[in-house]
Amino acid sequence: MASMKIKKGDMVKVIAGRDKDKEGKVIAVNKKDNTLLVEGVNMVTKHAKPSMANQQGGILHQEGPIDASNVMFLHKGKATRVGFKMDGDKKVRYAKSTGDVID
Repeated sequence: MASMKIKKGDMVKVIAGRDKDKEGKVIAVNKKDNTLLVEGVNMVTKHAKPSMANQQGGILHQEGPIDASNVMFLHKGKATRVGFKMDGDKKVRYAKSTGDVID
């Protein structure tokens, strides 16, 4: 399985779908399904029964998964593609638009 180019904590921009042009921070990454949870993007309504954790129950609004192909990494405020290269003996991510190493 190829490694994901976007990691938890990255800032991304949505490039397709209902939430196009929204930006947010990646909350979670699911490598198996190639999906992400992004703050404030693809909000879904969930009806929850009262439980010990949630005494009140009711209608909750939370982020739904979005496919990784529908987002682009934000580097210095601009959307860019991400590539991998070897930096000495370490594999690092870099922004293809500028060539800068991300991490």
